[in-house]
Amino acid sequence: MEKKWLIWAGFHGFCAVAVGAFAAHALKERLDPQALGFVETGARYQMYHALALLGLAGLGGGPKLKYSAWGFALGALVFSGSLYAMALGAPHILGAVTPLGGLLLLGGWAMLAISFW
Repeated sequence: MEKKWLIWAGFHGFCAVAVGAFAAHALKERLDPQALGFVETGARYQMYHALALLGLAGLGGGPKLKYSAWGFALGALVFSGSLYAMALGAPHILGAVTPLGGLLLLGGWAMLAISFW
C-alpha cells in the first residue's frame, strides 16, 4: 500500500484525539449534551477508521484495497467533519451530509471484504 494511507491514518488519528480532548476539556461547559455526543461519535468513528487505514497500509496493494482505503479516508472526513461542524454551531441541515460519509465508510468495509473474497 502506498505511504499516503499512513499519512491519512496519522491525520485521522491526530484529529480524533485533538478534537475529543478539546471537547472534553475546553468545550465541556460550553456544549450541550447533544453537541458533546456529536463530538464523541465523530471522534470514535474517526479513530476506528484511522486504525483501519493503518491496517490497510500493512496489507499491501491491490485496486480493491485502494477503494477500501479511499472509502475510509474520505468517509471519516465527511462523517466526523460534519458532526464536528454541527457540534460547533453549524446548521443542523448539515446532518444531511453525515450519512454520505457513513455510506463511504460502509463502502470501504464492503470493498475490504470483496477484496479477500
